[in-house]
Amino acid sequence: IMLHSTLALSLLLIAVTSNLAMAIKKEKRPPQTLSRGWGDEITWVQTYEEGLYQAKKSNKPLMVIHHLEDCQYCQALKKAFAENEEIQEMAQNDFIMLNLMHETTDKNLSPDGQYVPRIMFVDPSLTVRADITGRYSNRLYTYEPQDMMFLIDNMKKALRLIQTEL
Repeated sequence: IMLHSTLALSLLLIAVTSNLAMAIKKEKRPPQTLSRGWGDEITWVQTYEEGLYQAKKSNKPLMVIHHLEDCQYCQALKKAFAENEEIQEMAQNDFIMLNLMHETTDKNLSPDGQYVPRIMFVDPSLTVRADITGRYSNRLYTYEPQDMMFLIDNMKKALRLIQTEL
C-alpha cells in the first residue's frame, strides 16, 4: 500500500509540476500592452532603437506605425489592421513591429511631416524606405481602412527589397 501511494503522489507531483512549467512558460511572453490594439499575437518592440537593433540582427524590415489614441483616423486604421489576417500574419512572422504614440528624434521617419496615422518601413541596413509610400500625395505614408490591400502590397515590397538589395 505504501508503494502504491508513493507512486500516486509522484505522478500527481509530476502532473502539477508540468502544469506549473506550462503556466510559467505562458507567463514568459511579454505582456501585450505594447500592441495597443494593433494585434495581440504580434511581438512588438518597445522603442525605435530596439526596433533598429532587432531589424539588423534578424534581417527583417522594421515597420513603424505612428498613431495617437484620440485620433479617429488612427482608431479606424487600427481596427482594419487588427482584423486583417494577412497583415497580422506578415507582421508576426516577417517584420519587426513598432507602434509609437510619440515622435522619434530620427527626422527620416517624418520626411513629409509628423502626421498620424503614418506607417514607415526601415530595412535591415537601417535605411528608412521613404520610397514605400501610400496612395495619397499630400500625406505619403498614411493609410485608410480601405487601403489594407495597398498596405499588404507595400509590406511585400519591403520584404522583396531585402532579397534584391542586401
